[in-house]
Amino acid sequence: MARLTLPIIILAAGQSRRMRGRDKLLEDVGGMPLLRRQAKNARAATTGQVVVALPPAPHPRHDTLSELDVTPLPVPNAAEGMNASLRAAIMALAQDTPCAMVVLADLPDITADDLIQVGQTVEVGGDTMIWRGATQDGAAGHPIVFRSDLFTELTALKGDSGGREVVAAHAAQTRLVPLEGARARADLDTPEQWAAWRRSR
Repeated sequence: MARLTLPIIILAAGQSRRMRGRDKLLEDVGGMPLLRRQAKNARAATTGQVVVALPPAPHPRHDTLSELDVTPLPVPNAAEGMNASLRAAIMALAQDTPCAMVVLADLPDITADDLIQVGQTVEVGGDTMIWRGATQDGAAGHPIVFRSDLFTELTALKGDSGGREVVAAHAAQTRLVPLEGARARADLDTPEQWAAWRRSR
Protein backbone atom coordinates (compact mmCIF):
# COMPACT_ATOMS: atom_id res chain seq x y z
CA MET A 1 0.00 0.00 0.00
CA ALA A 2 1.18 3.52 -0.77
CA ARG A 3 1.91 5.64 2.28
CA LEU A 4 -0.34 8.51 3.22
CA THR A 5 0.70 12.17 3.40
CA LEU A 6 -1.80 13.35 6.02
CA PRO A 7 -0.70 13.98 9.64
CA ILE A 8 -1.53 11.41 12.30
CA ILE A 9 -2.35 12.33 15.91
CA ILE A 10 -1.93 9.65 18.58
CA LEU A 11 -3.82 10.33 21.80
CA ALA A 12 -1.56 8.92 24.53
CA ALA A 13 -1.89 11.27 27.50
CA GLY A 14 -4.49 9.33 29.51
CA GLN A 15 -3.84 8.07 33.02
CA SER A 16 -4.67 4.33 32.68
CA ARG A 17 -6.83 4.63 35.80
CA ARG A 18 -8.50 1.23 35.31
CA MET A 19 -5.17 -0.64 35.11
CA ARG A 20 -4.67 -0.51 38.90
CA GLY A 21 -1.11 0.79 38.84
CA ARG A 22 0.01 -0.55 35.46
CA ASP A 23 0.35 1.60 32.34
CA LYS A 24 -1.57 0.02 29.48
CA LEU A 25 0.47 1.96 26.91
CA LEU A 26 3.66 0.34 28.20
CA GLU A 27 2.26 -3.21 28.00
CA ASP A 28 4.30 -5.47 25.74
CA VAL A 29 2.83 -6.04 22.28
CA GLY A 30 4.97 -7.83 19.72
CA GLY A 31 8.12 -7.35 21.77
CA MET A 32 7.79 -3.61 22.41
CA PRO A 33 5.66 -1.22 24.47
CA LEU A 34 2.23 -0.66 22.92
CA LEU A 35 2.81 3.10 22.55
CA ARG A 36 6.06 2.57 20.65
CA ARG A 37 4.31 0.09 18.39
CA GLN A 38 1.51 2.57 17.66
CA ALA A 39 3.99 5.34 16.90
CA LYS A 40 5.94 3.06 14.55
CA ASN A 41 2.71 2.05 12.80
CA ALA A 42 1.78 5.69 12.31
CA ARG A 43 5.23 6.53 11.00
CA ALA A 44 5.07 3.59 8.58
CA ALA A 45 1.62 4.68 7.40
CA THR A 46 2.38 8.31 6.52
CA THR A 47 5.10 10.63 5.32
CA GLY A 48 3.30 13.43 7.16
CA GLN A 49 3.72 14.62 10.71
CA VAL A 50 3.09 12.16 13.55
CA VAL A 51 2.10 13.99 16.75
CA VAL A 52 1.94 11.99 19.98
CA ALA A 53 0.03 13.69 22.80
CA LEU A 54 1.67 12.73 26.10
CA PRO A 55 1.41 13.46 29.83
CA PRO A 56 3.82 16.15 31.05
CA ALA A 57 7.43 15.01 31.46
CA PRO A 58 9.03 13.29 33.22
CA HIS A 59 7.00 10.23 32.27
CA PRO A 60 8.07 6.78 31.00
CA ARG A 61 5.96 7.22 27.85
CA HIS A 62 8.39 9.88 26.63
CA ASP A 63 11.25 7.39 26.91
CA THR A 64 9.47 4.73 24.89
CA LEU A 65 9.41 7.04 21.86
CA SER A 66 13.18 7.56 21.82
CA GLU A 67 14.82 7.71 18.36
CA LEU A 68 11.48 7.61 16.52
CA ASP A 69 10.67 10.24 13.90
CA VAL A 70 7.61 11.56 15.72
CA THR A 71 6.70 14.78 17.53
CA PRO A 72 6.17 14.21 21.27
CA LEU A 73 3.65 16.77 22.54
CA PRO A 74 3.42 17.16 26.33
CA VAL A 75 -0.10 18.22 27.33
CA PRO A 76 0.07 20.24 30.58
CA ASN A 77 -3.66 19.81 31.32
CA ALA A 78 -3.84 16.16 30.20
CA ALA A 79 -5.78 15.25 33.36
CA GLU A 80 -8.80 17.07 31.87
CA GLY A 81 -9.26 14.20 29.42
CA MET A 82 -8.82 13.40 25.74
CA ASN A 83 -10.12 16.72 24.49
CA ALA A 84 -7.16 18.57 26.03
CA SER A 85 -4.86 16.35 23.97
CA LEU A 86 -6.99 16.77 20.87
CA ARG A 87 -6.92 20.56 21.18
CA ALA A 88 -3.17 20.68 21.70
CA ALA A 89 -2.41 18.30 18.85
CA ILE A 90 -4.62 20.07 16.32
CA MET A 91 -3.06 23.40 17.22
CA ALA A 92 0.37 21.85 16.64
CA LEU A 93 -0.45 20.99 13.02
CA ALA A 94 0.62 23.08 10.07
CA GLN A 95 -1.89 25.86 9.35
CA ASP A 96 -2.78 24.61 5.86
CA THR A 97 -3.43 21.00 6.93
CA PRO A 98 -6.46 19.75 4.94
CA CYS A 99 -7.28 16.88 7.30
CA ALA A 100 -5.80 14.84 10.14
CA MET A 101 -6.12 11.28 11.38
CA VAL A 102 -6.72 10.66 15.08
CA VAL A 103 -5.70 7.29 16.55
CA LEU A 104 -6.23 6.01 20.08
CA ALA A 105 -3.02 4.61 21.52
CA ASP A 106 -4.68 1.64 23.25
CA LEU A 107 -5.77 -0.39 20.21
CA PRO A 108 -3.18 -3.20 20.08
CA ASP A 109 -4.52 -4.89 16.95
CA ILE A 110 -4.54 -1.84 14.67
CA THR A 111 -1.86 -2.04 11.95
CA ALA A 112 -0.13 0.44 9.67
CA ASP A 113 -2.09 -1.05 6.76
CA ASP A 114 -5.35 -0.33 8.63
CA LEU A 115 -4.37 3.32 8.97
CA ILE A 116 -3.50 3.47 5.28
CA GLN A 117 -6.75 1.75 4.31
CA VAL A 118 -8.82 4.39 6.11
CA GLY A 119 -6.63 7.26 4.90
CA GLN A 120 -6.85 6.20 1.27
CA THR A 121 -10.62 6.71 1.28
CA VAL A 122 -10.24 10.42 2.08
CA GLU A 123 -11.36 12.90 -0.58
CA VAL A 124 -11.36 16.37 0.95
CA GLY A 125 -13.22 17.97 -1.95
CA GLY A 126 -16.50 16.10 -1.50
CA ASP A 127 -19.34 16.20 1.02
CA THR A 128 -17.76 13.77 3.48
CA MET A 129 -16.12 15.39 6.50
CA ILE A 130 -15.23 12.34 8.61
CA TRP A 131 -13.73 8.99 7.58
CA ARG A 132 -13.82 6.37 10.28
CA GLY A 133 -12.52 2.85 10.76
CA ALA A 134 -15.15 0.26 11.64
CA THR A 135 -15.35 -3.38 12.56
CA GLN A 136 -15.91 -6.00 9.92
CA ASP A 137 -19.59 -5.95 10.97
CA GLY A 138 -19.85 -2.17 10.55
CA ALA A 139 -19.57 -0.90 14.15
CA ALA A 140 -17.85 2.49 14.15
CA GLY A 141 -14.40 2.68 15.70
CA HIS A 142 -10.92 4.05 14.99
CA PRO A 143 -8.92 5.58 13.42
CA ILE A 144 -10.89 8.72 12.54
CA VAL A 145 -9.92 11.29 9.92
CA PHE A 146 -11.35 14.79 10.40
CA ARG A 147 -11.45 17.35 7.61
CA SER A 148 -9.96 20.69 8.63
CA ASP A 149 -13.42 22.29 8.46
CA LEU A 150 -14.06 20.57 11.80
CA PHE A 151 -10.87 21.66 13.58
CA THR A 152 -12.56 24.71 15.15
CA GLU A 153 -15.31 22.51 16.59
CA LEU A 154 -12.78 20.00 17.90
CA THR A 155 -10.60 22.61 19.60
CA ALA A 156 -13.66 24.06 21.36
CA LEU A 157 -14.38 20.79 23.19
CA LYS A 158 -13.70 20.24 26.90
CA GLY A 159 -13.60 17.05 28.94
CA ASP A 160 -12.94 13.45 27.94
CA SER A 161 -15.24 12.85 24.98
CA GLY A 162 -12.48 12.47 22.39
CA GLY A 163 -14.51 14.39 19.82
CA ARG A 164 -17.71 12.35 20.13
CA GLU A 165 -19.91 15.44 19.96
CA VAL A 166 -18.38 16.48 16.65
CA VAL A 167 -18.68 12.98 15.24
CA ALA A 168 -22.34 12.80 16.30
CA ALA A 169 -23.12 16.21 14.81
CA HIS A 170 -21.73 15.14 11.44
CA ALA A 171 -23.01 11.57 11.28
CA ALA A 172 -24.59 12.23 7.89
CA GLN A 173 -21.21 13.33 6.53
CA THR A 174 -19.29 10.32 7.86
CA ARG A 175 -17.97 7.40 5.84
CA LEU A 176 -17.25 4.12 7.62
CA VAL A 177 -14.33 1.99 6.42
CA PRO A 178 -14.60 -1.66 7.58
CA LEU A 179 -11.36 -3.19 8.86
CA GLU A 180 -10.70 -6.86 9.53
CA GLY A 181 -12.33 -8.39 12.60
CA ALA A 182 -13.04 -6.11 15.57
CA ARG A 183 -9.68 -4.40 15.83
CA ALA A 184 -11.12 -0.95 15.11
CA ARG A 185 -12.79 -1.12 18.56
CA ALA A 186 -10.62 -3.55 20.56
CA ASP A 187 -9.22 -1.18 23.19
CA LEU A 188 -7.90 -2.77 26.38
CA ASP A 189 -8.46 -0.81 29.60
CA THR A 190 -8.11 -3.33 32.45
CA PRO A 191 -5.63 -6.07 33.48
CA GLU A 192 -8.40 -8.62 32.89
CA GLN A 193 -8.93 -7.42 29.31
CA TRP A 194 -5.18 -7.61 28.68
CA ALA A 195 -5.04 -11.14 30.11
CA ALA A 196 -7.96 -12.26 27.95
CA TRP A 197 -6.39 -10.66 24.86
CA ARG A 198 -3.11 -12.48 25.48
CA ARG A 199 -4.90 -15.78 25.99
CA SER A 200 -6.67 -15.30 22.67
CA ARG A 201 -3.28 -15.01 20.97
